[in-house]
Amino acid sequence: MLTTVRGKVWKFGDNVDTDAITPSIYMDAPVEEMKKHVLETLNPRFSLDVRPGEVIVAGKNFGCGSSRETAPNAIQALGIAVVVAESFGRIFFRNAIAIGLPIIVCPKVSNIFQDGEEAALNIPQAVVKNLTRGSTLSGEILAKDILEILLAGGIIGLLKDLIQKQKFKDTL
Repeated sequence: MLTTVRGKVWKFGDNVDTDAITPSIYMDAPVEEMKKHVLETLNPRFSLDVRPGEVIVAGKNFGCGSSRETAPNAIQALGIAVVVAESFGRIFFRNAIAIGLPIIVCPKVSNIFQDGEEAALNIPQAVVKNLTRGSTLSGEILAKDILEILLAGGIIGLLKDLIQKQKFKDTL
């Protein structure tokens, strides 16, 4: 996982639920098909025009609703580098961390960005900059163990790292 990101912003509002992120009609579709429909009810051009390395900025309660694991998976499959929101739905937050999708909680972030502006983000320090306007906000720094999971690329990445470290110790 990159610890710093610079990319174009895609802005969304408050209470973006998991059904808006990944519509239920595509729940059984392979992720390659599902990602073509991410957030299409809110911005029909999003999945067509988004590029890897870009950033989602949202208001309060991003990813609320059902415990749909497909929501962070499809966002990650599109290549979104980080999702920054004023707050996240609890289960979306946990699912994003579990798969290594970087997220930053940053109060008032939706006030300093518009679609298409350029963002620079330091994920471990939770610093969010709007390079277009010259604004900077400090978000909520993630707990050490949560950041460790993100830096490893998710739970599976962390487990692989731990296994490798144990194998190394066993050879000593």
